[in-house]
Amino acid sequence: MTQDINFMTKTKALIDNLKSVCANYGLGNDGNEFKIITQVFLYKFLNDKFRYAVKQENPNLVDSESFSAALKELSDDDYSDLIDLLDPNIPRLQPEHLISHLFTKQNDDDFAKLFDDTLRQISIDNAEVFSVKSFTGAKDTLFDELSQYISDSSQRDAFCKALINKLFEFSFEEMFEQKYDFFATIFEYLIKDYNTDSGGKYAEYYTPHAVARIMAQILVPEPVKGVKCYDPSAGSGTLLMSIAHQIGEENCTIYSEDISQKSSNMLRLNLVLNDLTHSIPNIIKTNTVDKPYYLETKFDYIVSNPPFKLDFSDFHANLDKDAFKKRFFAGIPNIPKSKKESMSIYLLFIQHIMHSLNDIGKAAIVVPTGFITAQSGIEKKIRERLIENDWLRGVVSMPSNIFASTGTNVSVIFLDKKVDGKKIVLMDASKLGETIKEGKNQRTVLTQTEENKIIETFNNKTPIEEVSVVVSKEEIVAKNYSFSAGQYFEVKIEYTDITADEFTAKMNSFESNLKVLFAESKILEEEILNNLQSIKYE
Repeated sequence: MTQDINFMTKTKALIDNLKSVCANYGLGNDGNEFKIITQVFLYKFLNDKFRYAVKQENPNLVDSESFSAALKELSDDDYSDLIDLLDPNIPRLQPEHLISHLFTKQNDDDFAKLFDDTLRQISIDNAEVFSVKSFTGAKDTLFDELSQYISDSSQRDAFCKALINKLFEFSFEEMFEQKYDFFATIFEYLIKDYNTDSGGKYAEYYTPHAVARIMAQILVPEPVKGVKCYDPSAGSGTLLMSIAHQIGEENCTIYSEDISQKSSNMLRLNLVLNDLTHSIPNIIKTNTVDKPYYLETKFDYIVSNPPFKLDFSDFHANLDKDAFKKRFFAGIPNIPKSKKESMSIYLLFIQHIMHSLNDIGKAAIVVPTGFITAQSGIEKKIRERLIENDWLRGVVSMPSNIFASTGTNVSVIFLDKKVDGKKIVLMDASKLGETIKEGKNQRTVLTQTEENKIIETFNNKTPIEEVSVVVSKEEIVAKNYSFSAGQYFEVKIEYTDITADEFTAKMNSFESNLKVLFAESKILEEEILNNLQSIKYE
């Protein structure tokens, strides 16, 4: 545990040092700072991952005074054989790509060019595994030419030199000896200053870990292997990481779509940090609603916290084509004359998710709580289909303000194509949690005990007074397809036995109070009439 904390401290110090370098060269809070920090950190992580893997395959290199020099001494055939032995998820680097090599070259002329050229070549050599694709199949570059973000060209060499010196001070290699669970925390620390909507109005980067854990542990209560997991609005991947940890990274493949380049890059970094590099080729940057890359692919597990409201009038007409008729079975929200930004795009994501499940598929979707009780429209059509098809496993209504970024009350709906509609769990967890302040926002935080209570109550189908009910599809139909637990709670009326004298006393008290109120009302009526009559025209 002490060593764990030590690694965490050192890693956070590295991130702080990189931010300090950016600040010293005029890039603090600059729009490009995010790219520099995350890409340099990724370069460092890949560099150390490569060093560790190579030493595992060739222990003779462990005690080399200069690792990059020792690699250079290998013949071309020996080096090629060594690279072939590496796991496909390990980056393919040349000796001259290593931080230790750049460290020895930092005083050379045009060091910034060498730094940029190195990162560019790493991008090219590793494009097959590490590149994010767009809808058209075009691949992005793993690294930008980072020195170009320094507008004063005379400062570029010094900037790149400062970065390399910070990277050289610290190694991840000893962390790879065993698996640590702190990379989610490291990822959050790495992006915390950039975790806003500045990357685009579509980008939903952050789902609270409590919600992500609840979704994953309800979706996957038993061990599974060889499954495909998907998020059509992945953001930085919190939900996907959580379900992958629950299943086991080696037992699943991740698929995702998101319109934001920034969030796709964040997701790639998250996958690398969490032993899911093999899934990077499945990250697609696209508009999932309009240009779905995985339209005909079916998945075992789907998790999603889709954007709730968004102006999609620009591509509204495209959604009515024949290829999407089956997908959008309940309809497409109309374009309002005003407040187009309030168009309910999440309704399209729910329908897309239902379309994307395989025959034994399961899903967990964050929705505005209003969805579960709406009396008409697309919302009700979707709920009717879920009940008719026996796909609803249950619903958990979350505490208000569990998301710091929205005041909207949210619920999580759980779908499962293998349930039978006899025991549907509806939970009201809205009264759980404690309120904390985060900057200007207030957020509700669930304790570990409360998380476990939600998960166990749901998975065990346990009815608890004022918290959970277990109902049949017929009962839901009788309640006009309401998914709200509160509408199924038993209404209890408490009766108290009183004597005839006590009854008379109570009635006399009520009568007396009413007479006083009527008298006051009469006085007020007269005052109002008098005031009205005193008003004259001038």
